[in-house]
Amino acid sequence: MRPYPFDPATAPSGNRPAGTPARGDRSPLELSDGLPPPDGYGGQDPNSEGYSSNLPVPYRRSRWRWPLRILGGGIILFVLAVIWLAITAPLSKSLEPLTPPSITLLAEDGTPIARRGAIIGTPVDASKLPANVTNAFLAIEDRRFKSHWGVDPRGIARAFWHNMTSSGRSQGGSTITQQLAKNAFLDSDRTAARKIREVMIAFWLEAWLSKNEILSRYLSNVYFGDNVYGLRSAAKHYFSRDPEDLSIAQAAMLAGLVKAPSRLAPTVNLKGARDRQKLVVGAMVDGGFLDKAVAADVSPARLAMSTTKQLPDGTYFADWVLPEARDRAGEIATETTVKTTLDRRLQKAAERAVRSAGLKQAQVALVAMRPDGRVVAMVGGKSYADSPFNRAVQARRQPGSAFKLFVYLAAMRSGLTPDSKIEDEPITIADWSPKNSDGRYEGEITLRRAFAKSSNVAAARLIQQVGVKTVIRAARDLGISTPIANEATIALGTSTVSLLELTSAYAAVAAQSYPVRASGLEPSGERSWLQSLTQGGRPLTGAVHDHMLDLLSASAETGTGRQAALSVKTYGKTGTTQDNRDALFIGFAGDLVVGVWVGNDDNKPNAGLSGGGIPARVWRDFMMRALNVGPAVAPVTETADNEMEVDLGNQLGLDGIEAPIEEAIDGLGLNLRVGPDGSIELNRSNRDRSDRPRREDRAPRGDEPPPDEPPLDPR
Repeated sequence: MRPYPFDPATAPSGNRPAGTPARGDRSPLELSDGLPPPDGYGGQDPNSEGYSSNLPVPYRRSRWRWPLRILGGGIILFVLAVIWLAITAPLSKSLEPLTPPSITLLAEDGTPIARRGAIIGTPVDASKLPANVTNAFLAIEDRRFKSHWGVDPRGIARAFWHNMTSSGRSQGGSTITQQLAKNAFLDSDRTAARKIREVMIAFWLEAWLSKNEILSRYLSNVYFGDNVYGLRSAAKHYFSRDPEDLSIAQAAMLAGLVKAPSRLAPTVNLKGARDRQKLVVGAMVDGGFLDKAVAADVSPARLAMSTTKQLPDGTYFADWVLPEARDRAGEIATETTVKTTLDRRLQKAAERAVRSAGLKQAQVALVAMRPDGRVVAMVGGKSYADSPFNRAVQARRQPGSAFKLFVYLAAMRSGLTPDSKIEDEPITIADWSPKNSDGRYEGEITLRRAFAKSSNVAAARLIQQVGVKTVIRAARDLGISTPIANEATIALGTSTVSLLELTSAYAAVAAQSYPVRASGLEPSGERSWLQSLTQGGRPLTGAVHDHMLDLLSASAETGTGRQAALSVKTYGKTGTTQDNRDALFIGFAGDLVVGVWVGNDDNKPNAGLSGGGIPARVWRDFMMRALNVGPAVAPVTETADNEMEVDLGNQLGLDGIEAPIEEAIDGLGLNLRVGPDGSIELNRSNRDRSDRPRREDRAPRGDEPPPDEPPLDPR
């Protein structure tokens, strides 16, 4: 068997001088690099007889060992970083908007009515833009853009030297590629880690995109102030033209805005924008992008803002519908539009009716919808600019007698009819003793009469008869979701509710189906089986529906809401709360269901305010315009002393006058009397009326029910 060649025991003896230990017996120090071999070992002539080719050659370590390892590790890390960037920062992201994109709301006829978010233009192609347009940006932002690899060492050194030696405004050394990397992929934190990532992404963009693609993407999403992003939208916003048609002055002004767009936007700082424009023109000359002679002829750019009326960022309706619109649109990647149910003609009619209400400190809200719940008009207050709080949706107020809809619905469900009798006399339930506000009681009357005159004691007797839980169930069936106290006092509207939800409940009667859910968006295709199962309506037809129409008609046409009566069939109910803090009229006619509320934000009393007064007249004013109908013919009642009762409230502009006002009108030389419900009496005779009983002391005529009584404080 052939011996192992490196075994010292088998090495030829002639190859090792006497006294020299075998290689396996030598210490590691003697075998280390740099130590010469012992005399007579390793230095023989290869041709000599004693030389053995099986002996190992001494190993010397390279001085480049660690640098090469570091370089190899860096290459591996770079490859991993590129793979990471390819996964977490796709190229398409460099074209995504920098802020949440805008969503434009459209009316039902497709007309834009409001916009939320940034104004983002369509992308531009830098190669198709005039040279002076792209050169303006290169001159002021990155003169060596076409020669560097994403990072400009000269620019960084220049900015560093300027910042170290100058006490003025600091300069930045970021290239256009770095700005694109920062804007598209990173946040605005000024940390070393973010800067390193910015540089890495800049190299990556330079490796994957051409210079023209980088510049195009940069110009397509850079910010120009006024909530405008992208060169195309900026050119149209400030100069009403496309970027392909920009002049040198206009291009220079836009390029100058990039440094501080919010501060230099010409709409707020025209002088600053023009000063910056001069600086850009000078940079174009210094960089060889523009001749001095041509630069001398460049005059300050003049704004040419678009004459198109800007869409409002917010309205009461837009604020309400926007969350649902964003849900409908899903994850928005670009500017999108969502069609709503708003009718522009009806919205204008609602705003006009509110303006003409003659209100002073009191606020007002109006919501109009179709019987199926599609909201076509909404006013949440007298002025959105002064107060964006939406009183039609966000406010929770007591509905007063408008809540009696559910009391009488429960009664009709229990088998009663409008012709059923009830006592209009004082009653005590536990420690609660409601009263009619005018102190007048008619004894046994029909439910139709009780509903029309809005008798408090009759409503209390009804809820005692049918049960509180039955009334609450009726309210829930019609869509009331707010808390309702489990006590008899709810018959007079002591539990709070929003105007929108209460109007939707009345819409259920008009639609003959419940519940009706208010919506500001057009239906989106077919409903899923789960929606059909959980959101399906139940019919409200037959005798119960007919009875409710009978009651609502009596209230609106001959009862407390008669000032809302139209020349077409009118249904509705008034509501007035304790101390006249809130007043409402809610009703329907034609194909519209409308609710109106008037009151103070601080819940202070409004002397003389009632649901049959200002709210009923605002309702009528809106419906006359919306349905193109007239008011009901006012009944003229001739009395023994030739007294005639007419509605002159609007003509005389007496909205807001506090009752009693007979004394105030006596001083005008007119023989007028205004009732708490807003009606006005004109006596054409000149006889002294001092011997006649006051309105509240005489019995009401058959066609003149007493005014809507506010619910008493149950405490």
